[in-house]
Formats: sequence, C-alpha cells, structure tokens
Amino acid sequence: MPLNDERPTSTSTVASEDKNSDTESSERCDSLTSSSDVDCSRQSFTSDSSSKHNSPSCSPPKTLTLDDVMTSARDLSNLSLAHEIIVNRNFHLEPPDLPQNSLEKRVKDMVHKAFWDCLETELNDDPPEYDYAIKLLEEIRDTLLSFLNPGANRLRTQIMEVLDMDLIRQQADNNAVDIQGLMSYIINTMGKFCAPVRDDEIKKLKENSGDLVTLFKEIFQVLDLMKMDMVNFTIQSLRPELQRQSVEYERAKFQSILERTPSALDHTTEWIKSSLEQATRVMPPADKSSHSGQSAKPLPGPTLVLNTAYIRLLTWDECKGPLPETVMTDEVRLQEMQRSLQLYQAVASVLLIVCSSIGGAVSGLPDLVERLKKMTAVLLEGMHSTDFNLTEALGNVSAQICCEVNKSLAERNFPALPGELQETLKGQICDITQENNPIRTLVEGRVQQYFRVVLASTNSHRKPPPVPPGLGLIQPELMGLGVSFVNLVNFNKKVYGPFYVSILKNLLFIDMQAPTLQNGIIQGQPSSPLESK
Repeated sequence: MPLNDERPTSTSTVASEDKNSDTESSERCDSLTSSSDVDCSRQSFTSDSSSKHNSPSCSPPKTLTLDDVMTSARDLSNLSLAHEIIVNRNFHLEPPDLPQNSLEKRVKDMVHKAFWDCLETELNDDPPEYDYAIKLLEEIRDTLLSFLNPGANRLRTQIMEVLDMDLIRQQADNNAVDIQGLMSYIINTMGKFCAPVRDDEIKKLKENSGDLVTLFKEIFQVLDLMKMDMVNFTIQSLRPELQRQSVEYERAKFQSILERTPSALDHTTEWIKSSLEQATRVMPPADKSSHSGQSAKPLPGPTLVLNTAYIRLLTWDECKGPLPETVMTDEVRLQEMQRSLQLYQAVASVLLIVCSSIGGAVSGLPDLVERLKKMTAVLLEGMHSTDFNLTEALGNVSAQICCEVNKSLAERNFPALPGELQETLKGQICDITQENNPIRTLVEGRVQQYFRVVLASTNSHRKPPPVPPGLGLIQPELMGLGVSFVNLVNFNKKVYGPFYVSILKNLLFIDMQAPTLQNGIIQGQPSSPLESK
C-alpha cells in the first residue's frame, strides 16, 4: 500500500508472459538443479522420516463434504494466483470486460440503468430527494478510506468530517445539502490518491459540467480503476516476498489441498507411472545375472523418469486425459510452449525440404533463408486451432517460397525454378502433415533429443546447449524455448519434489527382493544409484 503522498504506478498492458522473465528467474533457479533436488540422493527414497510439508500425506479414503470442496477450491485459487504473481513479472489484474451480447452484461446494464434512473428522478423532484445520493456518498467515502494507510489519521479524520453521513442527512432533510461542494471535495481527494496514469480522468471529472447523475457515474468508473491500480500496486509490493517464500508457500498450499482431497495426486501418479514404463522400455539390458543366466533391464533412475515425464508435457494431448495436478498452475504456459514448438517444428521441416530440394538457389543467402523462415511462420500461425486447414496453408507456403526463390534467382540473372521441381517441392511440403513423414519424424525426434539434453544439463537455464544438426535454422527460437522450459521444470521440481519422491518410492521399491513384473515395471533388486545402503 503506498503512502498517502505517493501514487502507485499502474500497468496498462494485458497480463502476459514476458520472455525476459526467464532471464530474471534464472537466478532463482540456480539452486533447483543442485544435488539436493528430487533425485539427488538415495536417502530421500529410503528414509521414512518426513515433515508435514516435505512429503504428501497418506490419508484413508473419505467422503468429501461441500466445505472440503469449497476450501480446496479456495486454496487452489490462491495457489494459482500466487504462482502467477511469482513467475510472471508482468501479471496484473484488469477490470472485467463482459462480452457485449452476453446475458450477464445485459442484466448488469439493466440493473444499473434502473438505479441511475431512480437517482435522477429523486434529484429532479421538487424538493429534491437525496436517499440514493447519500448511499452513493457513503460508498464513495468508504472507498476513499480504503486507500489510506493505517497511520493516516489526519486524512481519515478530514474525510470523516467532510463526508459525515449523519450531518449530510440532516442537511438533506432541510434541503441545505451542498452536493456540488461534496463532489468537488471528493474529486480533489481522488486526485491525491490516484496513480499518475489517472490524472487525465481526474482532470475530466473536474471539468465536468453535466448533471449530478453523470458525474456520479464517472466518479465510480474512476474509483473502480483506482481500486484496480491499488490491487496491482499491492501485487508488485508482494512479489519480492512471495518469491522468497514461493517454494514453501506453494508446497504448503498443495499439501493442504491433498489433506482434504486425497485423490489430488491421482493424475500425477498415473503420469509418473506411465513415464516410468516408457523409460524402462528404452533402458539397455543389464549384464547377464550370475545366478539366473538371464539378462534383465535395470530400473531407470528418478532423474530419467522425471525428465521423461516432463518432456511428455510438450506433446500432451488433453483429449487423452487431463494434465497432472502438480503442473496445473503452469497449464497456460505449457500450452503456449506446445503451440510454439509445434510451429517451430513445422517451420524447420519446411526449410529442410527447401534446402535439400533447391539448395543451390538458397545456399549462401542467409537473408533469403531468414525471409522464408519468417514468411512460413506467419502463414502457419494458429496451426494448433481445430479449424486450421494445415494442408491448404502448406500449399500457400510452398507457392510463396517458390515465388520468393524465383525472385531471388531473377535478381542474380539465373533462370527460374523448373515447373516440375516446383510441383515436387509443393508435394513434399504438403506431405509433412503425414504422421510418418520422414522429415517430420526426423525433426520431432531431434527436438525431443534437444530437450532431453536441456533437462540433463546443470546450467542450461544460463547457457542452453547447441541444437542438434538440422535444427540450426530455428536455433534461436528453440534455445529460448529451452530456457523457458527448464526454468519451469526446475521450479516445479523444487515445489513438488517431495510428492514425486513419495510416488517414485512406491513405484520403484515395491517388493524389491522379488524380481517380478508388476504393471509393466520390472521389480527386483535395484541396480541404479538409488540402491539403498
């Protein structure tokens, strides 16, 4: 809350994820890749000691009451809000903007119009009535008082004296109330409290020569903006403290949700379990056992399991199931990453086809390649939408590419591309919509490989590794996405690591003495670094 002689600065941009926030948050993520993380020590998987907020509680099944559901919903709302404030430095609130033709807006407009009509009727009576006006003055007074710091006794006393409702009612009964004078005082007081961005609105209020009803309306509109400014100023003030306490706060909030809703980790458990099975399938077979003479795959370590799980989020299909509960606060960011990655992969596939088919026409011309890249990205923007015709868009891309390449050839006095080559190029570009297209498969596989390297690197949030061969044309975008992703993953591990530890502990070390196959996971004496002492 600002001092009374200070005015908070207001943000006017829509809440969005600032790309520069990844750099800002990288300092906070340094500790997230240390050896004290989820998969750092075998003791964390073999020890039974834990505190309330260091491991998820194991609760017996119970019937949830409405109060439990509502309390968990409030906790989840607070958790999501705090997380957004922490990770998005441009996050702020704005007044609600209802759809123009929505039922809610129509009802709201009707109710407001009825109220203002009643106010106008009262003020136009002879003698005037002030019941509605006094109620509005009282609400304005309470709003002005809410802007004050607890120690602002002088201004508080002044506002209470000028806007003394008992005195105003007595004056109204004797038709001696000075509404215009009160409005002038209110506007001047608002000018002392408002953010600089509201100076123009205050100036317009002072110059308003209309009727009292219009002035009341405009005062309340500016007060609503001032309230939002104050909330956003408070958010900015809280952000440093929230960042210092972010891990403990988010973990405690999720723990409270889990205590009321024991099923709050069901999707997360299934996510990790399926990732464990996937990681187990790609593990190389171990040396033949001296006892049985048979080879068996060793259990994957928790690092591999969790990294496999996180990489799956980049291609998550919500049609096949909801996201894990522990990443729901980053759902919007993950969706943006998925869409960006989908676009980058399509652009890389197109450019690889162009370079391999007509390499001579574009070789040594980085400006042309960059122009083709930007053009392709623009034409494929929104390809994640269900109503987007990707085949048609790729056809337009191929036509534009041929046009640009022919233009470049003409500038260098070379003949245009043969018609047959142009048709072949168009067909190859349109074919990347096929699931088993070799170019598409190659690009997607190397992108997955890149993100595995990013997650395995200890300083990729500071210095991302170079991209694999074939992805050099989208290297800046891919490296930027890698930094954003690793920062998200590191913070998520720090907050929810103890919950992942408990789940992995149950999955990896059930019945360790018996080498049996359960749920598709090879059980037995672990040969990974998690082997207990």
